[in-house]
Amino acid sequence: MNSRGKDVLNLHKDNILKELEVIVPKDIIKIDEPLKRYTYTETGGKADYYLSPTTNEQVQAIVHFAYSNDIPVTYLGNGSNIIIREGGIRGIVLSLLSLNYIEISDDAIISGSGAAIIDVSRAARDHSLTGLEFACGIPGSIGGAVFMNAGAYGGEVKDCIDYALCVNNKGELQTFTNKDLELDYRNSIVQKEHLVVLEAAFTLEPGDKQDIQEKMDDLTERRTSKQPLEYPSCGSVFQRPPGHFAGKLIQDSDLQGHRIGGVEVSLKHAGFMVNVDKGTATDYENLIHYVQKVVKEKFDVELHPEVRIIGEYPQD
Repeated sequence: MNSRGKDVLNLHKDNILKELEVIVPKDIIKIDEPLKRYTYTETGGKADYYLSPTTNEQVQAIVHFAYSNDIPVTYLGNGSNIIIREGGIRGIVLSLLSLNYIEISDDAIISGSGAAIIDVSRAARDHSLTGLEFACGIPGSIGGAVFMNAGAYGGEVKDCIDYALCVNNKGELQTFTNKDLELDYRNSIVQKEHLVVLEAAFTLEPGDKQDIQEKMDDLTERRTSKQPLEYPSCGSVFQRPPGHFAGKLIQDSDLQGHRIGGVEVSLKHAGFMVNVDKGTATDYENLIHYVQKVVKEKFDVELHPEVRIIGEYPQD
C-alpha cells in the first residue's frame, strides 16, 4: 500500500470503526490485533482491524463495506501456509475460522471454510467415505485448501470437490462448480479473483472404515517421520519445479541447517523452514531469497514460493 493509502486509513480510523460497529457486532472486532497469534510460524505484525464473523451474512456485509470504501481486506484461514511481515496488515483482516461447521449427507460433506481439512477428512472416515484420506495431515482450513488446491500424497482438492460457495468483492454470493473453480497446481479462481470461500462441498465414495483408517495411519506416519512438526513452520515453502523436487535441490545445495536469524532450513526435511529461535518474518523472507539464489546458481533452477508472503515491511 502506498503512503497516501496509509494516510487515508489513519485519517478515517475512528470513522471506520464506527461504521463497522453498525454492520457487525462489536465483539467480532479487534483493533491493532497481533497476527502472530494466528500463524503457524508465530510471526507477524498487527492488523488494523481483525474481524471474526460467525455468519455468511456478516462476511458479505464486511466485504461490501470494505470494497465500497476502498479499504483493503485480507482473508485469513488458520495461518498454516502464510508468512505475515512484521509491519502487519493495513485495513481489515477477515478471519473465517468461526465458519467451522461440518455436515454429512449420504456421500456428500458440506463444510464451512473455517473448518480444518483434517477434521473434515476424519468426519469422512467416521462415515465410511473415501476420497479425503490425502488431507489427513494437511494443517489448513477448508477455505485455504480450496484457495490453493491443497494436496498431498497423490491427492488434491480438485479430485473430490463438488462446489464452493464464495463472496465476490461486491459482497455477492457466487457458487463455483469443480470446473468453474479452475483448480490447478496450488492455484484456483479464488486466488485469481480475490474471492472469499464460505463453504465447500465434497462428493466422496462409500468405503470400508478400517481400510480408510489404515490409509490415514500410513500417511500420518509418513508425515510425522519426515516433516519437522516439532517446530513452528509455514509448511512446504516452495512449489515443485518442473522435473525436480524442491527439497532435493535444497538438500543437494548443502543448505540444510543454514540459518538466518532464528529461522533455518530444516535438517529433517529440506523443503521446510523452521522457527528455531524466535525468528521473524524477515528472517523467513531473507532465508527464502538466499535459498532461491543458491539453487539458481548451482542448478539453474528457479524456486517459486508456495507459501504466501503478505503484509507491510517493518518501519525502520
